[in-house]
Amino acid sequence: MKKGIIVASFGTSYEEARKKCIETIEDKIKEKYYDYHITRAFTSRMIIKKLKKRDNLYIFNEKEAMEDMKKKGIEEVYIQPLHIIPGHEYEKLTFLGLKVGKPLLYSDRDYEKIVSHLEIGELNKKEALVFMGHGSDHDADMAYKKLEKSYRNKGIDNVFIATVEGKRTIEDVVVDLKKANILKVVLRPFMLVAGDHAINDMASDEEDSWKSILKKEGFEVEIILRGLGEYKIIQDIYLSHLEQLLEGKQ
Repeated sequence: MKKGIIVASFGTSYEEARKKCIETIEDKIKEKYYDYHITRAFTSRMIIKKLKKRDNLYIFNEKEAMEDMKKKGIEEVYIQPLHIIPGHEYEKLTFLGLKVGKPLLYSDRDYEKIVSHLEIGELNKKEALVFMGHGSDHDADMAYKKLEKSYRNKGIDNVFIATVEGKRTIEDVVVDLKKANILKVVLRPFMLVAGDHAINDMASDEEDSWKSILKKEGFEVEIILRGLGEYKIIQDIYLSHLEQLLEGKQ
């Protein structure tokens, strides 16, 4: 019986980010599960539409990917999401009636792996790392707060997580940075790709970017534009979730 895996992410319109953060993980899946048919899906209709219009590049949404599998006679189909939290975009996958793997932040073990193994660089007592998460009005937005708490539980007091569209904002984090007497902030995206949010909302010179907000508040700011998909530990977590899915252990 033919088997297939749909690797589904929100997507990105940035080619370099797509290759570094999405294709890298897809290639690892193809290498390990060479006897499966592997296909890509984006859950963002906006990004799919933009790529088609701008680049004449058409990428399946999750429903089309499933239908394509059926047309190819693939009867057993699994989905491994590359989403960060089990929010609205992740739920699009669960509505298909297929077996779906877990997103990045799901089990306590996922948080433990990230806190212990995702490099944060050398930070002195006057320096802090601020991650930009996407955030959501979904209940799963609490994952970002839990991640920050996980760093605290490990005795790491100078890593903070704020979100673009979630409950905890950069303004909230500014208050905490000042309380901790931080002088320098390293900004990094806590997103699969360093795409539009990271480049424009986080790192640009626009007045309302996170970099500009922090500079106005008197902080020295360093930018690291590297999506989570570039880090081996993140790739390994997604691969472990897929393995659990295929083995029926999740």
